[in-house]
Amino acid sequence: MEDKPLAYRMSPLTLDEYAGQEHIIGKGKMLRRMIEADRLSSIILFGPPGVGKTALARVIANTTKSRFEQLNAVTAGVSDIKKIVGDASNPLLSEGRKTVLFIDEIHRFNKLQQDALLPYVEDGTVVLIGATTENPFFEVNKALVSRSTVCQLKPLESKDIVKVLKNALSDKERGFGSMDVKISEETLLKIAETSNGDARSALNSIELAVITTPPSSDGSITITDEVMKECIQTKTVLFDKDGEYHYDNISAMIKSMRGSDPDAAILYLARALAAGEDIEFLARRIMICAAEDVGMANPNALLVAVAAHECARSVGMPEARIPLAEACIIVASSPKSNAAYLAIDKALDDATNTDTGVVPMHLRNAPAKGMEDLGYSVGYKYPHDFPGHITKQQYMTDKTLGKKYYEPTDIGYERKIIEYLDYVKKMTGQEE
Repeated sequence: MEDKPLAYRMSPLTLDEYAGQEHIIGKGKMLRRMIEADRLSSIILFGPPGVGKTALARVIANTTKSRFEQLNAVTAGVSDIKKIVGDASNPLLSEGRKTVLFIDEIHRFNKLQQDALLPYVEDGTVVLIGATTENPFFEVNKALVSRSTVCQLKPLESKDIVKVLKNALSDKERGFGSMDVKISEETLLKIAETSNGDARSALNSIELAVITTPPSSDGSITITDEVMKECIQTKTVLFDKDGEYHYDNISAMIKSMRGSDPDAAILYLARALAAGEDIEFLARRIMICAAEDVGMANPNALLVAVAAHECARSVGMPEARIPLAEACIIVASSPKSNAAYLAIDKALDDATNTDTGVVPMHLRNAPAKGMEDLGYSVGYKYPHDFPGHITKQQYMTDKTLGKKYYEPTDIGYERKIIEYLDYVKKMTGQEE
């Protein structure tokens, strides 16, 4: 064990040693009841790295009376699955006990490999524990998911990581308890906060600090903030450009802009940029939000968003962060109206699913000689020839007369639009 990383050595052996995830293994919770009663059914654990998926599987192995087999989906194949299933089906080899099969990174199994597991999970030959950093509802065979209890593990809270670090510093057999390591509570908390909920990252950092810091004359090892800065380097970004965190983060950014919270919006933008997100993708999402959610309440927001897209594409990172931030903030800080978005969708629905009639003859163009003789463009009134540059005439088709698609709100610039449309009604005698 001395050659193993600290994070591996400090893996909890019992439920009481396990830190965090109270929502699934707290006292009285379903998964804890299943483990303590040794009545485990197939489960899939998913969550970000370092939150305790593999550790929980090891706790189950130590707590239950079942045979425990482990595979890693990166290196295992169908033949490995069949061997374990064969042993589980053999009363002599299984000793009459259930077989728990833990598969790490189960999302990396291809369809054939996942299908090979299905009948043995279904008939109870093996109890499956799958661990994945990806959302199993997207990445794992739907039949396997439907036969398993899906448990989401969350990033650990700072207090949980501090507990893990203290255990590592006090444990004489697996940790640094036999060494005189001095570290303040404040430094431990900073390590925990920097790890972004990843216990493995925190343990790796403190291990590097302890083994690379020379002891003082009295044999003690003092770990300061300065030492930890060198061992941590950069804060872990809880973000994944291709996985669920990518979609969660961009969804949060859009909803924060829509909800008029510029501070939250700029935070999610920063997280995406720090993780190396495509700046054009971010710019496109800001433009869409400007058009869909700000709309006519502040038409300038879309102009800024388009300009930011062009600017970011031209200058690249790191300068691109500035126009993107400007666009993100103006969208989040603008009054909101989705009236234009609703208008086009309502009109598209009519255009697609109903007979909206033909264009009135007086609105049609007459570019060729003889077309006016057929009525094309005849009777059209040029608005600029009339007072206020407005005149009464039919613009809707006969079959859509009276239809309302665009219904402006009284927010932002749309107040002026309402005033102008009321003026149009007055000038054309359409006042109710």
